[in-house]
Order: sequence, then structure tokens, then C-alpha cells
Amino acid sequence: MRERLSVYYLLSSSSSLTSPIWLSSVFGNVDLGAQGYQMAGRIRLDAVISTIVTVHQHEIPALLHSSSCFFFILSAYFVVLPLRDEGAISLGLSKLPGLFVGSLLLTLIAAPLSTFIFSLPNLSKSKALVIIHRFFSLSLVLCFLLWRASPTESNSKDAVEAASGLIKDPKFGVDGANPATGWDNHGWFYISVRVGFFLWVALLNLVAMSSTWARIIDVMDSESGARLFGFVGAGATLGQLFGSVFAAATAWMGPYLLLFAALLMEFAAQASKGITNDISQSSEELSPLRGTDNDHQRERKQEATSPKVGSPKVASPKSPISTTRPQLWAILDGMRLILASPYLLLVSLFLWLGAVISSFFYFQKVNIIATTIKSSIGRRRLFAQINSFVAVFILIGQLTLTGRILTVAGVTVAISASPFVALGNLVAIAIWPTWVTVAVSETLRKVTTYVVTRPGRELLFTVVSQDEKYKAKVCIDVIVQRLGDAAAAGLFEVLTIALGGQTSTASLYALPVCLIWIVTAFFLGRRQEQLAKPQELWKSNLNPTDMKDHKAE
Repeated sequence: MRERLSVYYLLSSSSSLTSPIWLSSVFGNVDLGAQGYQMAGRIRLDAVISTIVTVHQHEIPALLHSSSCFFFILSAYFVVLPLRDEGAISLGLSKLPGLFVGSLLLTLIAAPLSTFIFSLPNLSKSKALVIIHRFFSLSLVLCFLLWRASPTESNSKDAVEAASGLIKDPKFGVDGANPATGWDNHGWFYISVRVGFFLWVALLNLVAMSSTWARIIDVMDSESGARLFGFVGAGATLGQLFGSVFAAATAWMGPYLLLFAALLMEFAAQASKGITNDISQSSEELSPLRGTDNDHQRERKQEATSPKVGSPKVASPKSPISTTRPQLWAILDGMRLILASPYLLLVSLFLWLGAVISSFFYFQKVNIIATTIKSSIGRRRLFAQINSFVAVFILIGQLTLTGRILTVAGVTVAISASPFVALGNLVAIAIWPTWVTVAVSETLRKVTTYVVTRPGRELLFTVVSQDEKYKAKVCIDVIVQRLGDAAAAGLFEVLTIALGGQTSTASLYALPVCLIWIVTAFFLGRRQEQLAKPQELWKSNLNPTDMKDHKAE
């Protein structure tokens, strides 16, 4: 069997040798039937992937599962996103900053629970990820039942129009901004369902994405991540395209889209099962930062003598997962790890500053478009056109540029790209507050973020322990993100009042924050590169026999 597998890997390097008849002649005079055709298809698929991204043979299965998992997660998110926004509009646009604060409070409760699931000693990381995705799948079914049970129309037609910004009336204020709009014209159940759904969808996106990235970076190191993160991100971009197009084409389905999104999250759970350590050598074993050579030898010996195939590896002293018990205090273990690590604190500062700038740009963007484009349909059409236009460039960039940029330019350049682009965007919006400026700025911001900076940001976690990947990372990605959103909402509210509602130049006040973000990105990138060097040096000293020993669980 091993000889046949070796022949298979040899054949995969030549796309011309994919005939089941040829394979049958290699493996013997036997009729391979469907199995032969399946193997031929697999070789063709591997050959196609190899032309798109620099990938080793043993990395392809987990690479495909990682990309597929993100495809299903983003598809589910963008399928329900219009329904979420519709519910938020019916409550009044002035309630949006309050919803951001509510999202922060929910995150403070939910994020530690997800880290608690990953800390359970008798539950593998792969199964924990499946549980998280399946939980969100079932929660979407519950949201569907609640949405169907709630009223579909407001008690006052004028209130709905004002809340949607379709009419201007003194009693509602400009564009329906009166705080009484929505809350006083809807029943408590209607309000509860819409608010709860808005908060829950935001939480689903953050927790599901962060947990999946935590699993991926656990089975990759800095070198493989630099090559493959672009392809993984391309799956997410394809999911965004598919979800957006599907939601637009089936808008008549209304809340029934929640059931389709639930099915997509179940597909994500199934795809996550294939994200295994076959993709590269375990980071716990790869990095000398985790312990001494004796630690590695002891881990390998314990893994070899483990009575259970696929059982969790014994973690390093810095990552004592195997000895951790699900105590109550373990729920906040992620925050403890962040506070104990200067490197993770610097990562948290980088993400917080990025969230502040991103959310501040979001509020400025909405304000400019609301004042320059009066038609609600026109605004929705513009947002849809921008999203579709941006997604195409992101997809092309992720498939062709991400791996090359990360490999050649490095992490420092990657994570510093977005702060520099944001600085230019803030100045441009202050000088030319038009929808054209918003469209161009949004395109540059998203392409830079998802093609360069986001993959580079995930590489920051390839040099930390396994505990920090699963516990601290989720807290950083989710809680710190929401803290930045809340800070931006508060800052924009203060500036709106101080400037008398003239927010066209408000972006200039965010420039100092952007400059601090640039400096933080530079020092953080240099620190990551320093931590990655001994890891790469240790890996380069492995001989082929050691490489086999240090493969999958």
C-alpha cells in the first residue's frame, strides 16, 4: 500500500498521467472502477491547485478543507446579512451605535465560552471546532422560528418610513434619527428579535471565523502560512460572492434564508473535520520556542506510545493543554494569557487600533452616502456595487499576490499596508466628502486588508503556543475587535456633537490614532520575524526522517 501511495504522489507531479487505465497498469491487472476514476480526478485537482499556489502534496487535503470551511461560513453570513440590516433599519439608524455597544457586551460573555470549549482536556481541537459551527447552525434555526413568530410589520407605517430614512418629518428628526423612532412604534417581541438577531449574526461571524483561523494556524507554521493563507482567504471571498448573489436572487424568501444559512454552517462543520496536522509539522513540535530538545523528544515518545490513534499530542510546558481541567477560572484563561504576554498585548493593541479606524471609517462612510445619495434604493444599490466590485479584486489578489507578498516582503510590510492606506483614505474623505471618494477608499481599504494585512495578521499567531492560539486568539479577535468598535462609536458621537453635526472633517481627528497604528504595526512585525527565525532554523535542520516523525497527529 505504501508503494502504491508513493506512486500516486509521483504521478501527481505529472498531470498527463491521469488515466485510470494507466493507473490500473501501474497497480496491477485489476479493475479499479470508480476508485480509479476518483484517483484520476484527485490527481487532476492536485495539479490544478499546484498551478495556483505553491503547495506540497501532503498539504493539499487540509488546504482544501480550510478554504471550503471559510467558503461556507462567509456564504452563511452574507446570506443572512440583508435580513439583519433590514431589521436594524426598521429600528432606526440612530440606534446603530447602541447596537455596536450591545454587540460588545454579548461578546464579553460568548468569547470566553468558546475558549472554554477549546480548553476541555477530553475534547480534541477538531471536534471542538465542529461543535462551535454546529451550535451556530442550530442557533440559526432557532432565529428562524423566532423571526416567523414575530410581527412582520410595524404598528405605524410612517414610523417605518422614518426609521428607514425615506421621509423627513420634524417629529422624527433628520432621516428618522429621533431616538423614539422604532422602540415606541414596535412591540417588545419585534424589537427583541431584531436586536437579538443583529447581535447574534455579528457574533457568529467573529467567533466562527476566529475559531477556524485558530485551528488553521495550529497546523501551519510561518513558512506554510505565508504560502497558503492567500488560497485559504480566497475561499472566504468566494463565499462572500456566493452569499451576496444568492441573497439578492432569493430575497423573496425572507426569513427562510436562515434555514439555508443553517445548512451552510453544517457544511462548514463537516469541512472543518479535514483541517488536520497533515498540512505541516505541528507548530508545537516545530518551534524551539516551545521548549528544549528534551521536551520534543519526550513529546514524540509519548505520542508514539499513545494507545489511541489520533489522540491529542502532549503539549509543551508553555502550553499544558493535556493537564488542564475545565475549572471555572479556565473560562477567562484567554485574557490571562494575553495579560501575561507582552507580544500578545502588542497584537491586541494592533487589532484594537485597526478596529477603531475601520469602524470610524464605516460611520463616516454611512454619513457621507446618506447625505449625498437621498434615495434608499440608490444607497443599497451603491453598497451592492461596491461590494461586488471589491470582491472580484480581492479574489484575484488572494490567488495571485498574497503568497508572493508574504513570502518576499514579509509580515512587517503586510501588516503595515492597511494603516498607510487608512491614513490616505481619512485625508481624502476630509478633503473630498463625496460618494466617489467613499467608493474608491472602500475599494483600496478592503483589497489591502484582505489581500495583504489579514493574512499577515494571522501569521502573527504562528509563533505562539497552542494555548495562546486557541484561547488568547479568540479573545483578541472577538473581544478586542468589539472594544475597538465601541470606542469608535463613542468617538464619532462626541465629534458629531462637538462639530454641530458637520462630520465631513471628522476623519481628521482620527489621524493621530492612525499614526500610532502604523508605529505599532512596524514594531509588531519586527517582533514576529524575530520569533519566527529560530522556528525556521530548527525546521531547516530536520532531516527527512525527522520530517516524517513530526507530521500529523
